[in-house]
Amino acid sequence: MKIGITCYPTYGGSGVVATELGMELAARGHEVHFISYAPPFRLDTSNDHIHFHEVEVATYPLFDHPPYALALAVKMGEVAESAQLDLLHVHYAIPHSVSALLARSMAASRNAKLPFITTLHGTDITLVGADRSYLPITRFSIEQSDGVTTISTYLKERTQREFDIKRPIEVIPNFVNCDVYRRHDMPELRAEWADGPDHGAAEWLVRQKGLACDVHFLGKQDRVYDKLSQADLFLLPSDLESFGLAALEAMACEVPVIASRVGGLPEVVKHGADGYLVEPRDVAAAGKHAIEILSRSDRGREMGKKAREDAAWDFCASKIIPLYESYYSRVLASDAAGA
Repeated sequence: MKIGITCYPTYGGSGVVATELGMELAARGHEVHFISYAPPFRLDTSNDHIHFHEVEVATYPLFDHPPYALALAVKMGEVAESAQLDLLHVHYAIPHSVSALLARSMAASRNAKLPFITTLHGTDITLVGADRSYLPITRFSIEQSDGVTTISTYLKERTQREFDIKRPIEVIPNFVNCDVYRRHDMPELRAEWADGPDHGAAEWLVRQKGLACDVHFLGKQDRVYDKLSQADLFLLPSDLESFGLAALEAMACEVPVIASRVGGLPEVVKHGADGYLVEPRDVAAAGKHAIEILSRSDRGREMGKKAREDAAWDFCASKIIPLYESYYSRVLASDAAGA
């Protein structure tokens, strides 16, 4: 198949999953075209089946903000026509599914077909889509998609409930390449500058507690599995996670996880088996479980091995990518039948 993929090319989970999906599809012989304003940070273009198309947005004095959604739609249409794409797969509803909808309409005007699939990742529903000003267009773009997937059952149910979506939604969970995300010996961690909106407050707290020698701020990292291989415990104290890709990556590297019992995390972490789930912001409970794992090396290793086993059984790329391939085929068949 010839597949166009659009995502945010940043360090967020949706961009990571979309990029890894494209690379896995290319490794299986599909022709993959990434369409975005910048190359995704994890994208490896050494595979001849991977292509990147930059969306260039012109600035005009008339516009306060560059019209990215329109420029993206035009580029989608151009790539679809020149590369003869079978379908578009957009990650994150706003604005990508709206752009894909415009591209499909432009293709139809020249008697061409360009079905598109929208994958919902979380904040496009829980934050952006829930804003009343965005809700109608988010609902419309989801309903108009030729196929819709979510990364967890939690997100599917929340989307159907909050947006009153009637069309079928397929759950295809996030995944990891289990050949890459595994435990292996690596050199010592190298400290780098912290990033993110809370790094200043976090550094101040570390200094106040006298922990500067024990806490390292690593900043943005590409080879996350190298760092996870040295960890004894992974903490994910989020207020909300639609899936919890970071937890899955840690589990694949034999690291037990302590996470909040929110969103899709209970679909990933099995409480008491490969990690622990605590109520959001329950620092005492998280600390109790952390001490148990860190003070008993046998317990930590036992849970870590179980975490790897569960991650490999449920979420390896080798099991999830065929689900996407099958879904693509069903959408294409349905689209052809409706022609």
